[in-house]
Amino acid sequence: MGYVGVGWRAVAAIIDALVLFAVAYVVAAFTGGLTPDGFEVRGGPAFLSFLLWFVYYTGMEATTGASIGKLLLGLRVVQEDGNPIGWPAAIVRNVLRFVDGLFFYLVGALLAWGSPKRQRLGDRIAGTVVIRHRRSTLEAAG
Repeated sequence: MGYVGVGWRAVAAIIDALVLFAVAYVVAAFTGGLTPDGFEVRGGPAFLSFLLWFVYYTGMEATTGASIGKLLLGLRVVQEDGNPIGWPAAIVRNVLRFVDGLFFYLVGALLAWGSPKRQRLGDRIAGTVVIRHRRSTLEAAG
């Protein structure tokens, strides 16, 4: 099983950030947060955006094994034995994303670089790994 390192995971996270940026924009549009310079979300709308972010990652990983970014790159989150992850593992790894994400994901990157299975804290606690599942959609299109 080929474990995926920080680089490909960072690219997937950037793709996911674009998706979540669009979600935050829609939340801002529906809650009066559009401004002449763009948009802003505070208070309730910020909490809603945060909740949707958590539901996005957790729901996508629990049901498909990957976020949109990971799907486009041909990556998959699986249990250490190669089986699909379910809701409990997806919840654990995404709750711990808050710790891994500290200092622009420096904590998660350092942990992954120091792990033979390239696991960040959330992966270690949830018993998951990120693997190359197939050729990426981007490679297939090129």
